[in-house]
Amino acid sequence: MENVASQAPAQEHAEEEQHPIGVYLKVWILLFVLSFFSYLVDFFDFQGMLRWTLIIIFMLLKAGFIIAIFMHVMWERMALITAILGPPLLLVFLIGFMISEGFYVFGTRVDYMGHPEVAERVHVVHEESHDSGMAEEH
Repeated sequence: MENVASQAPAQEHAEEEQHPIGVYLKVWILLFVLSFFSYLVDFFDFQGMLRWTLIIIFMLLKAGFIIAIFMHVMWERMALITAILGPPLLLVFLIGFMISEGFYVFGTRVDYMGHPEVAERVHVVHEESHDSGMAEEH
């Protein structure tokens, strides 16, 4: 009797882990559709912020579906989801915060000190030929 009672929870747990194949097929087709739309961005030759906004939106949607369905995060506990997704989301927030602060600092610098002058680029080839010429003189 004890053996039968211990098998019942194991069977229920095994049945819970099997997900219907239809979910995977629907998400797989959805990923193809999202990829098609991301290719249309190039086909219609969108430029500027619209192009990059669409590319990033499609990329994040595809990554989200892959993580949620194919990596089984959708069926995990909220604590595990938070532990997995929390740190990368926090890093994205902090990077965005640093970018906005960098634009603010650069804008303030331009307001008070003027635009930075164009610096002349020094190519390594010029430096090597300059150094070899100096070595020949001595």
